[in-house]
Amino acid sequence: MSADGTDSENGRDRTPSPRVDVCVVGAGPAGGLVAAELSAAGHDVVVLDAGPRFDPEDRTERMERHLRPGVDGPVWDTDPERDAYSSTGDRYYPLNAARVKGIGGSTLHWQGMVMRMHEQDFELGSATGMGADWPIDYDDLRPYYADAEGELSVSGASDNPFAPPREEPHPLPAFPPSYSDSLFAEACEQVGLATHSVPNARNSEPTDEASACVGYGTCRPVCPSGAKYDATRHIDAAEANGARVLDRVPVQRLEHDDRGERVTAAVYATPDGEEHRQEAREFVVAAGGVETPRLLLLSRSEAYPDGLANSSGLVGRYFMDHLFAGMGGTLDEPTRQKHVGFNTTESHQFYDRPDDSRTAIKLEFLNYAGPSPADIALGADSFGDDLLEEIREGYGQHVAMGALVEQLPRRENRIRLDPSRTDDHGNPVPDVVWSLDQTTRRTIERANEIQREVLEELGVDIGWTVGPDNTGPAYHHMGTTRMGTDPAESVVDPQLRTHDLANLTLAGSSVFVTGGAMNPTLTIAALSLKAAEHVAERL
Repeated sequence: MSADGTDSENGRDRTPSPRVDVCVVGAGPAGGLVAAELSAAGHDVVVLDAGPRFDPEDRTERMERHLRPGVDGPVWDTDPERDAYSSTGDRYYPLNAARVKGIGGSTLHWQGMVMRMHEQDFELGSATGMGADWPIDYDDLRPYYADAEGELSVSGASDNPFAPPREEPHPLPAFPPSYSDSLFAEACEQVGLATHSVPNARNSEPTDEASACVGYGTCRPVCPSGAKYDATRHIDAAEANGARVLDRVPVQRLEHDDRGERVTAAVYATPDGEEHRQEAREFVVAAGGVETPRLLLLSRSEAYPDGLANSSGLVGRYFMDHLFAGMGGTLDEPTRQKHVGFNTTESHQFYDRPDDSRTAIKLEFLNYAGPSPADIALGADSFGDDLLEEIREGYGQHVAMGALVEQLPRRENRIRLDPSRTDDHGNPVPDVVWSLDQTTRRTIERANEIQREVLEELGVDIGWTVGPDNTGPAYHHMGTTRMGTDPAESVVDPQLRTHDLANLTLAGSSVFVTGGAMNPTLTIAALSLKAAEHVAERL
């Protein structure tokens, strides 16, 4: 640390501000939206994030690194010590396979699909006898969904007969179906499967924020054009409003007053190893379904021996993810895969659950099945004309379907601390305890049955299946600080404020009561706008 308090790493000032209105922990979509909203309202905001600030000018180079033959390693830099974790449940959970720590969070490499949860998702316990009910319903979140679609510049169409009601169109028109979607169309009609467009948080037309999508096809892991939304948009907006955003400052713990009623400071560490206290009137933790409960558990005190805001004992409990079900193979005609880096057609026909026999299914028609020409060339032993022929034979005829499958909230699935392993600051790492229940297994099997029916009708030579035994997570970390009205059965109230501390709000997927089968980011954004509104009311 220099004499004037400036952190020597990149010469950035990471010293705390005098007591501010709001301290936000996490600079992903939830934290970015909260910071942008509250700073726009004139409040003094500081954002703290554990990861680095990536230079947007490097995105083209990151894309090229991803495409370059023989280059391994993540596109977005990771830190093995900082990101260390354990997984001791029945099924191994590869936590670092898809998360990004840094300004923008995992939206830096997400695919960008954004859809509203269905009405039944909010009343699952009452409707089917499974899971639990949220303390809010779809109508409560409906105006925030509309605002969130505007904030994320969602491209979509009102062509989904299974979608929940809406009054207004999507901000931008939907992307047209891909070529392989058109191949699926007749087969889906023959088996009675209705299809519709996919809402995407990427520009189908230019906006003030970004150009239209130019089809790089590398949406996951990097969009070099900026057409796909990521949370740096709202972080930049917050900074333009006067907010301070500090990178590489992992929060070590939250401190509270003598009575245990209010948080007084977020204690964070700098790259130089110094610790600082950021004081604020209100605190918003928006660090996701893993790091949010971990921070609360690390903040245990005499008043909260089991972790901050954990009088219910539920901090870390009810961890959920979506499971993947898939099937694919080859056709005897070109399918033009890899021309589009995201999905343009899906089906919610099997989403709502008629009873407790299965959970929700969101069917997807993939645009990135099979190997790319570069993948084939890298693995080939041939050269010249022989290699060209091998590429022609191996590329261009693949086709596949995917599905997201709902996992019910179960108390035994949880995030806890592993005191036997520590991170780069000596804190216990998160331990992901994760298992798969029989209801979810049955749903994955049902998704595979539907996929097989469609693919066989299309005439696909089926070559692979991802089913219950080899399924994996979609890396949508949900639950762990669930919302509710009863302090004994939940961590936060319907305003996203913790029951235990009057000035601590938790924003993001950790407050989900159930997870449905929809990609969660639009719901995260809607809840974050709701949380920001309630924080503003208290300031």
